[in-house]
Amino acid sequence: MSSAHFDQKMDPEEKAHASHPLAARIAWVAAWAWAIVAGGGGFMLLVTRGPLPLTNGWFAMFSGMAGCPLTATLSEKWLGIRLSGRTRIAAAVLFFIAGRIALLIGSRVPWLSR
Repeated sequence: MSSAHFDQKMDPEEKAHASHPLAARIAWVAAWAWAIVAGGGGFMLLVTRGPLPLTNGWFAMFSGMAGCPLTATLSEKWLGIRLSGRTRIAAAVLFFIAGRIALLIGSRVPWLSR
């Protein structure tokens, strides 16, 4: 199989992994660290403080889940939807920002706070 033929079958993310293996490994470790710290921390807040107000860990937990490599693997396996690393990072950042905004306006909106 020629090199050109092999390159045509690879998608852009696979090419990035092949050309920068160290960067891909660092990104994978960072994604798992974010999943454990943000997702696990958000879940522990929900367990210890309860589900209300909505700022009690929901946004952190969903941010961790969005950034987790396991989420991408399971969505591709079960749903047939391939989530790129950029998509996962964007979703994790959006959940994080939404949580920060919820904290800022939480005291002003009755249903966000107790």
